Amino acid sequence: MTVSSTFMATDGNGYELQMGRWSRRLAKPFLDFVGSAQDERVLDVGCGTGSLESALMEKCQVKQLCGIDLSPAYIEHATRNNQNPRITFQVGDACTLPFSNHSFDRVLSLLVLHFVPRAVQAIVEMRRVARPGAVVGAAIWDARGGFVANRIFFDTAAALDPKANERRARNYTRPMTRPGELANAWAAAGFRDVVELALSIRMDFASFDDYWAPYAGKDGPHAEYVSTLNNTERARLRDALRLAYIDGEPDGPRSYVAVAWAVKGIAPG
Repeated sequence: MTVSSTFMATDGNGYELQMGRWSRRLAKPFLDFVGSAQDERVLDVGCGTGSLESALMEKCQVKQLCGIDLSPAYIEHATRNNQNPRITFQVGDACTLPFSNHSFDRVLSLLVLHFVPRAVQAIVEMRRVARPGAVVGAAIWDARGGFVANRIFFDTAAALDPKANERRARNYTRPMTRPGELANAWAAAGFRDVVELALSIRMDFASFDDYWAPYAGKDGPHAEYVSTLNNTERARLRDALRLAYIDGEPDGPRSYVAVAWAVKGIAPG
């Protein structure tokens, strides 16, 4: 069976805690990079709980904004919290977008393509539904080199468990996460005027409990790994992560940099 996503998606509130709060923060510099304009039809591929939609509507009044995601739970959460008639959400596969050719004036994707095993096919689909001359853009975390909170988790887990080392390697070699990969993929798909840029935000945690909470949930690769541990293994990991988090000071706020690779190009035709 073909798998369209390797991201464990269970609950909209869980995603908000695990990534939604950070995707909302990244959405603003991402939109500054890819641009926005009045009266456009915009598609968000892999919309999650709607972070990009909210940020875009704060910048300008588009004609129509459609978010699509493989997770029914995330679409239900996004739809329930949406009051804007110009925004719609629907369940769908990035690799087989349910839209006609050249349907959108701007096609975007935020923090999704690295979880799509057939990422090249998803990019082809993004190009297909973009009108000629449309901007098509995406952003993905620099998992190996610029994602501090993520590295704290996987580096600590890998020191305790050989199975975690395998997961760490998988996490840091996901498609499109390394320098130049997004730009190369966009060029190979035939986009013109391709530009790749590093964007950065800060991930601010109130305490270790705030940092740990998403890992004790049911969404994302970290929680997926934690769910494989027994109670003793989980407690051992939590204790080791707490030491890494407090790092010589009392428990409390911590701020970590998170870097994402972003790319944009012009649809040909």
